[in-house]
Amino acid sequence: MSADHPDRPLTAGALPLPRQGEKPVAAGKVLGAYLRRLRREQGLAIKDAAPVIRASVSKISRMERGENPPRERDVLDLVDHYGVQDPKQVEAVRELLRQATAKAWYDEYADVTPGWLKRLIGLEDSATEIRTYEVSVVPGLLQTPSYARAIVTSGLPNASETEVRRRVDLRMTRQRLLQGGGRPQLVALLDEAILRRPVGSADVMVEQLEYLLHAAERSGITIRVVRFMKGAKIAPSTPVTYLKFAPGGPSELVYLEQAAGATYISKKSGVESYRYVLSELWGAAASRKETMELLHAAIREYAAHAFRQRS
Repeated sequence: MSADHPDRPLTAGALPLPRQGEKPVAAGKVLGAYLRRLRREQGLAIKDAAPVIRASVSKISRMERGENPPRERDVLDLVDHYGVQDPKQVEAVRELLRQATAKAWYDEYADVTPGWLKRLIGLEDSATEIRTYEVSVVPGLLQTPSYARAIVTSGLPNASETEVRRRVDLRMTRQRLLQGGGRPQLVALLDEAILRRPVGSADVMVEQLEYLLHAAERSGITIRVVRFMKGAKIAPSTPVTYLKFAPGGPSELVYLEQAAGATYISKKSGVESYRYVLSELWGAAASRKETMELLHAAIREYAAHAFRQRS
């Protein structure tokens, strides 16, 4: 109980018990939500908490959103300031700290992973649902190696073969997310331009579009094409990804990708706005049958083009 608020009890179940093997970003989000709850229970504003760890208001805000790996000393000082004395809760905090600061698989690719992308990969790992609208290329989670390589070499023409390979390997490793138990539900809305715009050779496109056909048959993956005429008035000009998470931290977030960076939206009004856009796009998208027909038609066109090139 806080010395500043001796009559204000802490919520008994404020900290969910950490799960064995919790992924770093998920653990950080749970821990951040717990710190926010404790602060509010003490009637404190963010500006009141910042001096406790000699930090800025923005740093406290980022900690509570689970955006950056937390420093152990900062977290323990805040927990102590908020009046947590129960040894079991303090140990649970320490366990979440261990999990939140553990080495993640994508740390191996730090040399080809900018900070904004690293955050997305961590969030994907802890999401229960991913809804994405792509404008010009197949979503990274559904790309084939050849298609991914064509994108990387086109965007980074001066990259070494080693860098290209590592970037492609990173993208392929991300896709393990869609395998096994606990995988998120994926809804991918593809602008029709993705089917019409060649990436790499015609053979690369045939392979990629055939992969989409097979992926659409897998449990937990839904793919729809948004036709030119249907999506013209409602489709955003840049990719949009919506992520939903399990209870224990912030429940949802939107990721907007730009050419050399990204914007993350967690405010409720902003998230709701983009959730509405994705809902409208889903309503305008072709049915499953129509989507499969569009994919088959595009495959035939690229296959014919590849045949003419070889003849």
